Amino acid sequence: METDTAVVTERRPRGRPLSFDRETVLERAMHVFWRQGYETTSISDLTTAMGITAPSLYAAFGDKEGLYREAVQRYRKGPGGYNECMMSDPHDTRAVVRELLVSAANNMSCPETPSGCMIVMSGVNCSPESADIQLLLTECRTGFETDLTARIQHGIDNGDVPASVSPGALAKFYSAVLCGMSMQARDGATHDALIAICDAAMAAWPARP
Repeated sequence: METDTAVVTERRPRGRPLSFDRETVLERAMHVFWRQGYETTSISDLTTAMGITAPSLYAAFGDKEGLYREAVQRYRKGPGGYNECMMSDPHDTRAVVRELLVSAANNMSCPETPSGCMIVMSGVNCSPESADIQLLLTECRTGFETDLTARIQHGIDNGDVPASVSPGALAKFYSAVLCGMSMQARDGATHDALIAICDAAMAAWPARP
């Protein structure tokens, strides 16, 4: 398997080599998983959307799970990378958290991509056979909470968040808001409705003494 290259070439036992743009087909696969979920997505669904054959998929990504793991990483670096604003303003934690929520609302309601958050939606109702996938998504969510907890602790240390605040509890609260926004978006909530949720959540931000 080649990574970080524009083109993957597979030579089959018979016929001409098959070439395709790896990043393009990975983007298509990401959208399928995002829309349908991991378990309910078949190899046929993927190959149809990606425009490649099953042998080509296996040659390039190993198997369905390998493809999904790469799709998750692509999502986190692309449309789901809204937590990159964690330190955009080192002196105003409230503004950073609001920016995070608004960026998520923009992503979850974008008409050019599936609704909701891929990390939340694509692992819903996984069976025990997909325990490794559930673990992957749990680690993604836990990592986000850990980063947000650290950012809130930074605010406490700087004095712009009350010292009485539990950074872990506050991070879990806003993580729960994001998960709820994802479900609302999947149920058809508009961008304006998601922004209203952001505003309501920020009204709960702890006031300075």
